[in-house]
Amino acid sequence: MTSESPGGSPDAPEEEPTIIWEGADRAGPDGLTVGRTAALVGVSVKTLHHWDAIGLARPSGRTWAGYRVYSGDDVARIHRILVYKELGFPLARIGRLLDDPDADAREHLRRQRSQLVARIARLEKMVGAVDQMLAASRSGMRLTPEEQVEIFGADWQPTWVDEAEQRWGDTAQWGQYAERAARMTPADWQEVAASTEALNADLAAALRAGVAPGSDAANALAERHRALLSRYFDCTHAMHACLGRMFVDDPGYAEYFDALAPDLTRWLRDVIFANAEAHGVDPDSATWE
Repeated sequence: MTSESPGGSPDAPEEEPTIIWEGADRAGPDGLTVGRTAALVGVSVKTLHHWDAIGLARPSGRTWAGYRVYSGDDVARIHRILVYKELGFPLARIGRLLDDPDADAREHLRRQRSQLVARIARLEKMVGAVDQMLAASRSGMRLTPEEQVEIFGADWQPTWVDEAEQRWGDTAQWGQYAERAARMTPADWQEVAASTEALNADLAAALRAGVAPGSDAANALAERHRALLSRYFDCTHAMHACLGRMFVDDPGYAEYFDALAPDLTRWLRDVIFANAEAHGVDPDSATWE
C-alpha cells in the first residue's frame, strides 16, 4: 500500500495525507479526522478522545502518521451515543446498550425513537406549564380569557390586561398588582367585579341626584373608589388625583365612565379632586408617588 507524504501535524488535521486504514487492503478516502468528526457531530475533540480511551466510540482506523480516522459507521455510533446521552443515560450503560449482541442498528433506532417521543410529550407538558406561569407572572391574573369575560362581562377585553402592563409594567404599583392578583381566586375576582359594578351604579346615581363634589356623600364615594383601587396597589390621595386627571384625558377611560352616565368622567374627577384637597393634597400639582 502507498500513501502521500504527511502534510502537517496532529494539531492540523485538515492538512492530513490520504488515509490508510489499519487492517484494510486499500486506502479509505471517506474517513474523517477527529477534528472533522467533532465538528460534524457537535462535540469537542476532547470528548471524542475520552470516548476513544474508554472504548465507547473508537475510530476504525488511523493513518500511518497516527491520526484517528472515523468511518461512516463510527459516526453513526457517535450519533446513537448522543441520543442516549440526551435521554440521560450514563456512558457505561450506553456502552452496554450499543454493544448488546442481540440488538441491531434498527433496534437501537426503534428504542431511541420510542424514548424520544416519550420525552417530547413530557417536555410539551412542561412547556405548557411554563407558558401558564409566564402568563400569570406577566399579568398577575390567574384567569383564562374565557373566565375573565364570564366574570367581568361581555364588554370585557382580555387584551386590556396586556395594555395595562405595557403602560404601567415598569412601576412599583404594577408589581404590587401582579403579586396581589396572582393570589386571587375566581371567587375573589367575582367579589371585586360585584363591588365595581355596585360602585359604578352608585356613582351614576349620585351624579343624577346632583351630589356636589366636596360634599360628605361625594367624599365617601371617592374613598370607596380609592379603596377599590387599593385592592390592586396602595393608592394614595395624590395618586388618586393623578388617576382622576387621567380619566378625563384618556379617551378610553372617558368612554367607559360616560357610558355609565353622561359626563360622569368629569364629575368623578371633580369628586376625586375635592376629596384629595380635603386630605391636604393639591390635585393640580399632585404627582405619582
